[in-house]
Amino acid sequence: MTDPAPSSARIRKVLIANRGEIAVRIMRTCQERGIETVAVYSEPDRSAPHVRLADEAYPIGPAAATESYLVQEKILEVADRSGADAIHPGYGFLSENAAFAEACADAGVIFIGPPPEAIRAMGDKTAARTLMEEAGVPMAPGTTDAVADVDDGARVASEIGYPVLIKAAAGGGGKGMRIVHRPEAFQRAMEMAQSEASSAFGDGRVFIEKYIQEPRHIEFQILADRHGNTIHLFERECSIQRRHQKVIEEAPSSILTPEVRREMGEAAVAAAAACDYTNAGTVEFLVDADLNYYFMEMNTRLQVEHPVTEWITGVDLVAEQIKIAQGEELSFSTDDLSINGHAVESRVYAEDPGSNFLPDPGPLHRHAPPSGFGVRVDSGVEEGGEVLIHYDPMISKLTTWGPDRDTAIDRMVRALDEYEVAGVTTTIPFCRFAMQHKAFRTGEFSTHFVDDHFLPEALSVDSESKDALAALAATLYYREQEADTSAATTASSNGRNGCARNAWKERRRR
Repeated sequence: MTDPAPSSARIRKVLIANRGEIAVRIMRTCQERGIETVAVYSEPDRSAPHVRLADEAYPIGPAAATESYLVQEKILEVADRSGADAIHPGYGFLSENAAFAEACADAGVIFIGPPPEAIRAMGDKTAARTLMEEAGVPMAPGTTDAVADVDDGARVASEIGYPVLIKAAAGGGGKGMRIVHRPEAFQRAMEMAQSEASSAFGDGRVFIEKYIQEPRHIEFQILADRHGNTIHLFERECSIQRRHQKVIEEAPSSILTPEVRREMGEAAVAAAAACDYTNAGTVEFLVDADLNYYFMEMNTRLQVEHPVTEWITGVDLVAEQIKIAQGEELSFSTDDLSINGHAVESRVYAEDPGSNFLPDPGPLHRHAPPSGFGVRVDSGVEEGGEVLIHYDPMISKLTTWGPDRDTAIDRMVRALDEYEVAGVTTTIPFCRFAMQHKAFRTGEFSTHFVDDHFLPEALSVDSESKDALAALAATLYYREQEADTSAATTASSNGRNGCARNAWKERRRR
C-alpha cells in the first residue's frame, strides 16, 4: 500500500468529496493557504455555491448520493483527471469509510483524515468498546461484544438493570437505537433496533449498555499528528437534540469543572491513542448529573459543530487537518491553548419543528443571513437556490461568540431575529425558543430537552410574523428585480469543465 502522506509532501490541489456548507468551508481554508480546489457535483448541484467557488468542478452523476457522492470510483477518477494530490471527505458521505481511505492510499492520493485502521476500529462500536476498556477509558456498564440473540440480550439487560440502551454496533446518527425501560418491552425493541441497523448500515449487530438517565452529551475535539503528538482542544456541549441528532451546540460546556475537563480531555487523548489515531477526530461522552462520564463513541472525521471550537481556541481545524496530512508536526499543545469566551451554534435546517422536525425542502425565495460582530454563518445554499430533497436539509450553521455565555446567547437571539428565510420552513423558531428557555439559559437541561420542554404551540406568533414578513420582503424583492432589466444577464460558462454560472449569481445583493 502506498504511504498516503510522505513527510515531505506538500498538498497542492485538494478534491473536496462533498457538497454544501462543508465543501465551501474547506475550500475557503484551502484558498487561504494557496491550495487549488476541485469540486464534484451531482446533476442538481450544478450551480451550487461549492461548484462556483472551486477552481475546477466535475460532474459525477445523478441526484442520488448512491450514484454520485458515494461512488468511490467516480471520486478517484476525478482526482486522477484533475491532478488532485489529496482528498478531503468533509463529514457524511465517504468521510468514515475505511475502504475509501484505503483506495485513496492505493491510488497515491492523500486522504485528509485518519488511517483506515482507525476508522474501522472506531466505526465498529463493539471493537471500540474493547479498545476503550483496554485503554482505561470510562464506559457505562454493558456488553463488550455484539449481541445477536434476543434471549441473550434480555439476560444481559436484566444483569445490568433497566433502563438499558440498545445501540447499533455500526454507524450512528441515532439509527438502530432504542431505550428500554421494562423487561416486557425488550424483545420488540431489540428486533426493531436490529432491523433498523441492518437497513441503515448493512449490519444488524447491536450491543447493550446501561442507559444514563438525564444525560449530557459532551464531546472533545482532538488532533493527532504522525509524530506521536495527540492533543485535545476542549469540549463541546451537544445536548440539545431531536431524534438523537444535534441541533444546538456550544463551547465550552456550562457544567464541567476544571478538574473534570482535564480528566475528560485526558480520556479523549487516551481513546485516540488506543487506535493509533491521526488527524482530527471527536471523542463523545455521556455525562450524568454527578459529572460521571462514559465513553459513547469516536467520530473519525471533522464534526458539523467544529466552528464553536474554532471560535474559542482561534484554531482553524481544517488548516490543521491539512498540515497533519502533509506530515507536519503539531505546532502547539493543549497547554498552549486557553478557552477564549463562549460560542453557540444553531443548525438552521429546512425542517418543520411543528411537525416533529420533518424535512421541508424546496426553493429559497429569500435567504438573508445575519451578520455583525461575533456572528459567523457557514452556508452551502444561496437565495435563488434550492434545499434539495436528496440530501441533508441543512441551510446553514449559525454560530455566535461572546466573552461569556450570556453574551453569546443574547447575540444568537439577535442573529436569529435578523435571519430572513422564505420558501421553506426552518428550525429558526425552535432555535430562538431554545435560546430563550429558562432551562437552556440556566444550563439545567439534558439530551431530553425537546421531549421535556418543547411543544409546537410554544413557537411564538412573533416567529410566524417574522416568517410572513420575510416572505413579503422576498416578493417585493423579486418584483423589483423583474423591473430592473439592467440586472438581467444570460448564463455563461465559468470555464471550469463545463459548469454554468447562473444569472442569479450575478444579481446585485441587498
